[in-house]
Amino acid sequence: MSFMPAEDRAPVIVIDGPAGAGKSTVAREVARRMDLPFLDTGAIYRAITLVLLRDQIPPADSPKLRERVLDFRVSFSDCRVFVGTEDVTEAIRTPEIDRAVSAYSALRTVRESLLDIQRNLAENGLVAEGRDMGTVVFPYADVKIFLTASPEARAGRRYHERVGRGEAVSYDDTLSAVKRRDRMDSERSEAPLRAAEDSMLFDTTCRDFEQVVSRIMDMCRSKLKIPAI
Repeated sequence: MSFMPAEDRAPVIVIDGPAGAGKSTVAREVARRMDLPFLDTGAIYRAITLVLLRDQIPPADSPKLRERVLDFRVSFSDCRVFVGTEDVTEAIRTPEIDRAVSAYSALRTVRESLLDIQRNLAENGLVAEGRDMGTVVFPYADVKIFLTASPEARAGRRYHERVGRGEAVSYDDTLSAVKRRDRMDSERSEAPLRAAEDSMLFDTTCRDFEQVVSRIMDMCRSKLKIPAI
């Protein structure tokens, strides 16, 4: 299925950016305020990574990997993530998945297998976050936003998030992981991290959550010609 522009559907809003830029939490709140479904594409890639790691399939194209991704089924319900009938919401947010997800998501076989899953969910409009939403998955999105922030700010957010979950992590290790992920995402040959030419750039380094959401809501209203309430 190819995603094409249409005047008679609800809007598709995409928020791209590097790891730790706050895409997921911001996109989820924008979706709530816009009364649109939220698509957590990062969770989809984390879920397929979990499945492939469990099956001990290395991050390289192979008949076994191609067969496994074709059988992959992911769904969302009440902010929970399911692979088949298994709730994997917590399992996909571990340091092991953090370290492995970029290598798996760089594979063409993996990315192509997940395209239809993502595009099929856009029939009734949505807010999607990721790294190639505006360039590859939804090139005809009605609103494209690229969030960024300094590596230090992004590492700080990721560090506090993990500490809040009770994980034993250090800020320095988190910063190193963020920089490594940036390198891998930007240098991969398949759908590298970059802002779409028609996306609106927004640096969140010195802004809090409400400031970011409010600014993005303004961007959406302006682009979609929705009067401010």
